[in-house]
Amino acid sequence: MCRSIKTLRPPALPEEATEEDIRAAALQYVRKVSGFRAPAAHNREVFDRAVEAIAEATAELLDNLEVRGAPPRGAAAS
Repeated sequence: MCRSIKTLRPPALPEEATEEDIRAAALQYVRKVSGFRAPAAHNREVFDRAVEAIAEATAELLDNLEVRGAPPRGAAAS
């Protein structure tokens, strides 16, 4: 897989992944799978929809993962 996609959960990422982090990872994934760094105009809409779908799925995954020893994502520190 694409080596430039970083792990977005603790402990690999000490702070919570931002929407920007998630979108960047989704974009890298779609670029890798499609083979296009930037799609042609006739493929732009489907490319952008794929990035959004992957970003949404990634955010849902991160929101619901249980990582032992780490507080739940979005939980306030005590």
